[in-house]
Amino acid sequence: MERQSTYTATATIDDRGILTGWSEGARRLLGYDPPAVVGRPATTLLATDGAAVRRALAGRTRWNGTVPLRHQDGRLLELGVLAHRRTSGTGVSDWLAVSAVTPRVQPPRGEPLEEWTFLQSPFPLAVFDTDLRLVRANRRLEHALALPEAAMRGLRLTHIVPGAAGEEADRSMRLALETGRPEEARGPLAPGLAPATVLTPLKDAGGEVRAVCLSVQQPDRDSATGQRAPADSGSRVGTVADQARAAQELGEVTVPRLADVMAVDLLDSPRTGEQGGGSPDPIVLRRAALRALPEGGGPRRGTGAPADAGTGAPAGTGTGAPAGTGIGDAVVCPADSPPAQCLAAARPLLYDTADPAVAGWAALDPGAAWLAASGARALLAVPLLHRGSTLGVALFARHPGRGAFGPEDLRLAEEFTAKAAAGIQQARDHSESRTTTMTLQRSLLPHTLPDQAALEIATRYLPAATRAGVGGDWFDVIPLSGARVALVVGDVVGHGMRASATMGRLRTAVRTLADVDLPADELLTHLDDLVLRLAADEGSADPAGDTAGGIGTTCLYAVYDPVSRRCTMARAGHPPPAVVTPDGTVRFVDVPAGPPLGLGGLPFEAVETELPEGSVLALYTDGLLEARDHDIDEALDKMFRALGRPAKSLESVCDRVLTELLSHRPDDDIALLVARTRALHADRVASWELDNEFTVVSVARRYATDQLTTWGLDEAAFTTELMVSELVTNAIRYGRPPIQLRLIHQGRKLICEVYDSSGTTPHMRRARIFDEGGRGLLLVAQLAERWGTRHDRVGKTVWAEQSV
Repeated sequence: MERQSTYTATATIDDRGILTGWSEGARRLLGYDPPAVVGRPATTLLATDGAAVRRALAGRTRWNGTVPLRHQDGRLLELGVLAHRRTSGTGVSDWLAVSAVTPRVQPPRGEPLEEWTFLQSPFPLAVFDTDLRLVRANRRLEHALALPEAAMRGLRLTHIVPGAAGEEADRSMRLALETGRPEEARGPLAPGLAPATVLTPLKDAGGEVRAVCLSVQQPDRDSATGQRAPADSGSRVGTVADQARAAQELGEVTVPRLADVMAVDLLDSPRTGEQGGGSPDPIVLRRAALRALPEGGGPRRGTGAPADAGTGAPAGTGTGAPAGTGIGDAVVCPADSPPAQCLAAARPLLYDTADPAVAGWAALDPGAAWLAASGARALLAVPLLHRGSTLGVALFARHPGRGAFGPEDLRLAEEFTAKAAAGIQQARDHSESRTTTMTLQRSLLPHTLPDQAALEIATRYLPAATRAGVGGDWFDVIPLSGARVALVVGDVVGHGMRASATMGRLRTAVRTLADVDLPADELLTHLDDLVLRLAADEGSADPAGDTAGGIGTTCLYAVYDPVSRRCTMARAGHPPPAVVTPDGTVRFVDVPAGPPLGLGGLPFEAVETELPEGSVLALYTDGLLEARDHDIDEALDKMFRALGRPAKSLESVCDRVLTELLSHRPDDDIALLVARTRALHADRVASWELDNEFTVVSVARRYATDQLTTWGLDEAAFTTELMVSELVTNAIRYGRPPIQLRLIHQGRKLICEVYDSSGTTPHMRRARIFDEGGRGLLLVAQLAERWGTRHDRVGKTVWAEQSV
């Protein structure tokens, strides 16, 4: 394939049908620039009636098919489109539409035996090219994802499977491509698939990686029978934190013990007793589970061993799974249908599927296609009730040869559904709490990294996967005066909302203290005092509460100066940073540990180290090293190996570190910040020692203008002369010698600094009408984008920054 001509067009559409995003690939495909389409209805691009598209998308979370679109030049284009419905943590929904533009050539095929092996493999398989675009997919993967190969061809995995699992597998695929070694990603790509995805580089005869093979391991099965491990009693129902899994466990317990086929449909929002009355309007449910005996399989009383019926897989994709609406799809039930009647009555109801009303519903409603396909005769509808709320309905059906449901069957059905309802509600409560905490945590972390030229930076944040919830790990990048940059990584004790809120307080405090250019050890001392005050306030308000105010929080604060190429660091109980020098040597920086924040009365110590240009600095929280499948020494070895190997980008370094150290979702939050140092060389920095007399002011102005001419910044000469005059005059009048002027040209920034050995901080004031002075700093503040004072161990520096 000609990979150069393959590209992806993406667009985002809100719930009102308005285009909110338009990629470069979309512009290239249809000819419209983003301003011409963003903010307009998406239907204006269609070459057909938009109502048909809206009907096709109604109630779905994913759709794929061919859409007729109108090119800017009037041409009609029939495009294959894959659309995903996404919902953010705040509940806002939109659609992501993607279309891969690929050459009109067939994907490569192998010899017949190889082709048969690929297509008929019992494992889901796919091949991605070196641009990480899908080239081939076998039938197992097509069934698992409920997408044909043609709809996926040319797309990246993150567009085929949006979400955390797809992103993690995509990162592992990139690592496999880069390193030439197999990688493994955790997280199921689709319901019913095992959580382990293997990415294997495919090499030619010369050893060069030409593609990557994605294979999905099968879920755990009983070694003797080849079937899923049996659920021999109802004790497993309702014991898990995932509501979809809780619904699926109900199927594992009840098929074939109670029924030959069953389905669980859930309400998006639980109904209370007052809302449970009958309504003439249809009820919208969402399919959570669908399970059946395999074709030809009969009931096996007393065994309790459920068939491998594709539990959790989309309808029609697993062995014996009935056709119809898939897992996660909307199910619209008319008011006279058995599910709607059961929910209205809030009690179990029995039906004969030969009844004309039930037979008509099963034949016409896609959500009941499973019932018609199964040939069942008896139907039992049981509401999922929990503490006065109705969560959904479970439908159980039996084949004609098995007989009707009896009183004991009804008792068992109510018992199992009650346990499942408790698990589903518990999962919903946990999910809502976790979503709220995650939303708060994400809003408090940096959304974008600030514009600075001293460091190249990449970051990662992974929330904990345990029921304890999200923790309070954080990172930050703070531009400082003099082209310097501060890096911060911290870890708040505890999990949940309180930890996230405390993290937000401490991050704000660090930014405030950094803004006044406090040395690293002094900043941690002030932060320690703040944690003590927060603990006292929260402790008096809630004496029985968790650790208050962040006592025990750890923090690492580092300041890098690209002029001197030196980095100053201090830490409060935090793991030491690792540094990789340009020759590939990896070592820890020996920074005195210091106590965790909130203990009070103990000092913090800063150290300064020189970092050659191109060094890589890694700051992280302890969750990275505390994985349960290896000890700390093994984790350190893995981290050092991952950091020491050459990489194309820092993003690859982050992915490699996480892949090396994590074989599963972490038990604790992880924050990782990796920075590569840059240097400002002598041709970008100029400094002069000045005499302590007023006649030197004109000399300082001349030095500045001559240097600006050398840098080609003559247009900034007038403003810079004024600032130099005022700052040097102030230093002579109110400061003490020695006095030094320094100019720094960094990218589009020009920084003017004047140092003197006095510790007195200048303050801006408004001069009165007849005052002869007092207007200097006011003038500097008006001319500069930013200005301030930085205190050194001896003396101070007044600085002003402008754009050029």
